[in-house]
Amino acid sequence: MLAAGLVAVAPLAGCRTAPTVAAYVGEEQIGVAELDEAVDARLADPAIADYAAGQRADYTRQVLSLRIDAQVYAEAADRLGVAVRDGEVRERIATLLGGSDPDAVYAQVAQQQGATPEDVFASVRQELLRQRIADAAGRVDLSEAGLRARYEELRPQLQQVAVGFVTVPDQATAQAVLTQLVADPASYPAVAAQYPGQATLPQVQTTTPDQLAGPLAEAFAATPAGQGFTLPVPEAGGVVVGFVAARTEPSFAEVRGQLAEQAGEQAGELGAEIVAEVREELDPVVNPRYGVLEDARVVRLTEGVVQPPADGEAVAVGD
Repeated sequence: MLAAGLVAVAPLAGCRTAPTVAAYVGEEQIGVAELDEAVDARLADPAIADYAAGQRADYTRQVLSLRIDAQVYAEAADRLGVAVRDGEVRERIATLLGGSDPDAVYAQVAQQQGATPEDVFASVRQELLRQRIADAAGRVDLSEAGLRARYEELRPQLQQVAVGFVTVPDQATAQAVLTQLVADPASYPAVAAQYPGQATLPQVQTTTPDQLAGPLAEAFAATPAGQGFTLPVPEAGGVVVGFVAARTEPSFAEVRGQLAEQAGEQAGELGAEIVAEVREELDPVVNPRYGVLEDARVVRLTEGVVQPPADGEAVAVGD
């Protein structure tokens, strides 16, 4: 869901506590007036106003957190020399929407998270930036060649195998059943029906190699399509006849989208680590009238702690 994807404190030095500055991010500043304007603009939306009703201070911290994020991501992107075009963001949003009504989704985001469409746009841009940052840093390869290399690496896991197994009382019967199945694979359901039980699969089922487990896994892995094996399994109550009806393997084109999504998720995680490193180097500092930074979010100070606001009059933080 698109809506679900939205998104150590340094001591304040004397030269970084200007009352007109809401936060410092490296050499950049976020002004109090700029922050107030951003909050007021959001509260003009009735849905967001309802979300923030009676909690303007907390909502201001939320917006300030987003502003700090924007500065951090801008610096990280600049350092790695990457950018994301607006068209790419719109394409990603369309994918995340998956056919849902954009207006309905944006209304939900406003009501539940107090976010504007512009906030959503920025959040999705940051998602793509994390991927580009990891790629540019050499921590993952999102190129076509990289996806093809990933395909070759994962090919054994992408394979699908159609298997069946029938448990019979003795080896002689097992050999006879195996001979029949190899000669006439379509007879499997009828053969299996003669030996019902928990250790017999009534129909051939298609699965992936990693889903095969237990004592039969190795035998299935070594058996080519159209062939089978017999294996005594006392706990199953006799001899198991395993049969591999078919083995199929998707082409690169068929799974490219899936591979790209997986690579993007991995890149996003690695990119987030790089962004965190940049954030730590920038060492954002928040004006104490708004609170402190915890886990990259601006949060209120302990209730009752008194801090001087911009006008110099002491008030309790958390009002």
